Amino acid sequence: MTTTTLAALVPLLPFLGALAGLAVGRTAPGFVRPLAILPTLTAAVLAVLVAVRQGGGRAIDAATQLTPTGSVPIDLALHLDGFAVLVAVLVTVVATCVQLYSTAYLRDDPRYPSYAALVSLFTSAMLLVVYSGDLMVLLVGWEIMGICSYFLVGHYWETPEARAASLKAFLVTKLGDVPFLIGLFALAADTGSFRITKILAAVSNGGIEHPTLIALLLLAGVAGKSAQFPLHTWLPDAMAGPTPVSALIHAATMVAAGIYFVARLLPVFAASGAALVVLAVMAAVTMIGSGLAALAQDDIKRVLAYSTIGQLGYMSGALAVGDRGAAVFHLISHGAFKAVLFLAAGVVIHAAGTNSLAAMSRMSGLARRIPDAYWTMTVALLALAAIPPFAGFFSKEAVLVAAEHTALGDRTVAPAAAGWTILVAGLLAAVLTASYAVRLWLLAFRGRGAEVPDHGKQPLAMTSVLWILAVPTIGFGLTAGLLGDWFDGHAFTPSLTTAVLATGVTLVGGLVTYGAWRHTTALAARTPIGAVAAHPGAEPALVEAEAMTSHTAAYGTIADASDPADPGRLLLGPLHRHAVTGFHLDALYTALFVRPVRAAARLVRFLDREVVDTYVNGTGTVTRLLGTAVRRAQTGNVQTYVSALLAGSLALAIAAVVFANVNAGS
Repeated sequence: MTTTTLAALVPLLPFLGALAGLAVGRTAPGFVRPLAILPTLTAAVLAVLVAVRQGGGRAIDAATQLTPTGSVPIDLALHLDGFAVLVAVLVTVVATCVQLYSTAYLRDDPRYPSYAALVSLFTSAMLLVVYSGDLMVLLVGWEIMGICSYFLVGHYWETPEARAASLKAFLVTKLGDVPFLIGLFALAADTGSFRITKILAAVSNGGIEHPTLIALLLLAGVAGKSAQFPLHTWLPDAMAGPTPVSALIHAATMVAAGIYFVARLLPVFAASGAALVVLAVMAAVTMIGSGLAALAQDDIKRVLAYSTIGQLGYMSGALAVGDRGAAVFHLISHGAFKAVLFLAAGVVIHAAGTNSLAAMSRMSGLARRIPDAYWTMTVALLALAAIPPFAGFFSKEAVLVAAEHTALGDRTVAPAAAGWTILVAGLLAAVLTASYAVRLWLLAFRGRGAEVPDHGKQPLAMTSVLWILAVPTIGFGLTAGLLGDWFDGHAFTPSLTTAVLATGVTLVGGLVTYGAWRHTTALAARTPIGAVAAHPGAEPALVEAEAMTSHTAAYGTIADASDPADPGRLLLGPLHRHAVTGFHLDALYTALFVRPVRAAARLVRFLDREVVDTYVNGTGTVTRLLGTAVRRAQTGNVQTYVSALLAGSLALAIAAVVFANVNAGS
């Protein structure tokens, strides 16, 4: 079987699994779990085979014309380069682990069949984006992911928070997709093709006439899909969905799509220095702002959500300095340890039995009760904080090295201003990342919340995948030298300057946070936290659903009632009340966009009801009155008709005489 045939089967198998799961979900529920796991697992095996066959060598292309358009053709094309095959392995492995994990996490959920089918469809759509060699086919997968995220984030649709979060995710990402679509058409108009290879060839020959405009239009879609400032606000609220969905969105699909898209079309963006500077500023604001917001959250999943936004900022930063190898390297590394963090958070939610979704201030004694989650989350947090020799150190170091080379003028793909922006912001973000990672670990596993009853041993399906994903979290960075051929020949050798600086500021951030925690713990020792109601024997999905019901309409404001021993309050000081709300961006957008749109809708409704309907109803009323008058004149009495005829004739005669006299007098 050829490599292209194997590659075609990779997105096709999860798609067929989704269709089969929906078809038999009600009639044969026993087949739902095998149909959820086996197609995705088989796709993972095939993705590994495709990666081995591609070998990091020359890209493999195959295409057939999908439909004649009369102008710019649309091709069903595959483009298999080193980036594509490795990202496909990440997507399929994480999706397989999520499907396996979900069999236990949503064991008693009545909507599990539709959930599993949507996860498979989500996976298939992302794989279509990864392997596609045509932008229109890529757009199909891009939009299918948006629909799947809407349904999966709103899985617990009984709760207003889940409904609001799913709608917000859909609308915010669509806000970016509109200019994104215009940018795709403009790019095709300039280059004469939707094929990625032909577009890149045209760009290299100077065949693109409006590089800055096209790049900025495309960046709007990337900002929405990959949750970059200023369109990042949907991602923290998306934590209203089941935790395995969060793992899938944050680690391997949806948010990774935008970064991967820019990596595939980097020469288009590099054709405009202004666009790269805009991308650098966007990445810098995203990194620092999300780090501050993460340090203020009390919900463990919202901390991880803001963490994802910040790490995506690192990837955008690597692209802003023209190094797509470093960006994709960090994308894959981040996918591994972020999947561990979210899936371990699901185990924490189950074990903690908290009334809120996962309020860290209310946790206690979890380290000894859930050792699998404790150790794997510890490893993943070390990788997140970029502590050597974990994967996050090498991938984040690759981003900083690329920024250093650009800032010093050793690399001229991007302006030096972009390099300095990313280098400084990356080091500041490293301090914040270490700080909120240490804070999360201390509050979750060394917290002083109320002890809750033990729910017993966690399901093997949930704990086993943590260790599977912990392997690349530990060792992927060490294999970077062996995978250079897959990353444009990059060796990813750490620089002494950036390695010392980044590791130094990371240690400072972690130690300062630990010191703040010791200080606040001592001060709060005489302020015990009240007991928290437990959920003995509850399934994690049920705990999460109940937790969502108990949240306020402004999801996440539980952080305002956090533990007085929270070091985040001490470190942020007066900034805490702003950071906990994401610096009031939602309130700003409500004032600038939501309220004006609602006011316009009320005006349109008033005009429709009071003006348009008045004319329509008035016309109907006049017609009805005329009909009534005519109907009453039709009595059926011949004498009445003759009398009316005579009266009319008499009136006409009188009028004629009067008219004649008037004319004679004049």
